[in-house]
Amino acid sequence: MSLVPKDFNVRFKREIIAILIIKVIILLIIKHIWFDAPTIPKDFDNQVAERIAGNSSSIKETR
Repeated sequence: MSLVPKDFNVRFKREIIAILIIKVIILLIIKHIWFDAPTIPKDFDNQVAERIAGNSSSIKETR
């Protein structure tokens, strides 16, 4: 025989599920507000190509 009634277990599960749903909604709102713009620049491919190709005039050594 269990010391905790079944009604308490069902209520506890519902509360946990409700809290998780609220947290997911809050995380989605935060993501939408602060992380809606892409972080990759528009001419990213050109910058990477120049860096890989080794355009020596723009690279300076710091020795």
